[in-house]
Amino acid sequence: MTHTLLRGRLLTFLRAPQELGDTGSYLYESDGGLLIKDGLIVACGAYDKVSAKAPADVVAVDHRPHLIMPGFIDTHVHFPQMQVIASYAANLLEWLNTYTFPEECRFVESAHAARIATHFYDELVRHGTTTAVAYCSVHKASADAFFAEALRRKMRMVGGKVMMDRNAPQGLLDTPQMGYDETRQIIAEWHGKGRCHVAITPRFAITSTPAQMEATQALAREFPDLHIQTHLSENHDEIKFTCELYPEAIDYTDVYARYGLLGDRTLFGHCIHLSDREADAMSETGSVAVHCPTSNLFLGSGLFPLKALARREKSVRIGVATDIGGGSSYSMLRTMDEAYKIQQLLGERLNPLESYYHMTLGNARSLSLDDRIGTLDVGSDADIVVLNAAATPAMALKMEVVKTLPEELFLLQTMGDDRAIVETYVSGVAAKSTI
Repeated sequence: MTHTLLRGRLLTFLRAPQELGDTGSYLYESDGGLLIKDGLIVACGAYDKVSAKAPADVVAVDHRPHLIMPGFIDTHVHFPQMQVIASYAANLLEWLNTYTFPEECRFVESAHAARIATHFYDELVRHGTTTAVAYCSVHKASADAFFAEALRRKMRMVGGKVMMDRNAPQGLLDTPQMGYDETRQIIAEWHGKGRCHVAITPRFAITSTPAQMEATQALAREFPDLHIQTHLSENHDEIKFTCELYPEAIDYTDVYARYGLLGDRTLFGHCIHLSDREADAMSETGSVAVHCPTSNLFLGSGLFPLKALARREKSVRIGVATDIGGGSSYSMLRTMDEAYKIQQLLGERLNPLESYYHMTLGNARSLSLDDRIGTLDVGSDADIVVLNAAATPAMALKMEVVKTLPEELFLLQTMGDDRAIVETYVSGVAAKSTI
């Protein structure tokens, strides 16, 4: 196949930054080249050296003076909630019952699921997101639509059919056996097909009976390499209700632990109100706490202690995510802008290097997929975003006084949105300009 050569300023992380001046945590090339073939990065570095490796018929794309980075990764999003976003409610449980559950009932229809899947992927690409971890609805049709669209676009995506057998409308309930059987069918049909990854997805303990949690445990034992995703400690009323439903558990986290669901491929959305015991349990099992800042602020759920969890003696692995449609933006830039503000309110500092690490390599590591995505390393998937920090008149004016890379990154994070995404490459192919 034809090679593609991208030229621009390259930024990719090597490890988590320790502080703002930690230049050893990333690779930056002021005039860089990225050579792509068959959806993979085959060379990365200074443009003169990379271009020398390119064949004569290479397709060259000059993105100067823009910044080229690994595509953004979103570790917690609800695919059926596109038309739930921006719905007024007092809190999580009211929002679920008033808007979310009725909307998700519509995904029993394959045509509706397919239509929303098209829009969902368009928005990801428009905002520079090349991999996401998504909850589908309880209906197998929703998962089929989600993975069919991922396959068509050659995107590396993680998703799963939600399992829920209580405390929801009848149209959103399965049974323990049905949840188990349909999840197994989805695994057989979609996992490993193209770049698709199936996640075992009990929505949260409130909507699953002990019998369904046992079915989830059986799936986790049968498929130990699969991701597991669910929710944990988002809201005080949610915590209280969960503990009433599972009185034998020590706390909310212990509900999942009793069914063997903690582990290094388990993603727990929110985790705002963990006790020290729960944080220790998360740390000891390698479980991931996924921070959803725009959602937490929109629903008034609380302020996630990102820095405090990371610096504990028993540190907790962290992911970051939009949580559409509780979240209010598809943009990972907007997401990290709100994450920054939350840490400010907690008296903490989240520097821009940390933000971009989380959106790329950090989230890839939280998914245990950093050998495939999250960097510009040779051999990695060619999922790439091109950023313009002067995308709007106001941003261009600010850029006149920007002197350093961290200042530019912070400007993009603070003022950027889909307009700052010049192009999104999926498997080495320009995707934003074609939607």
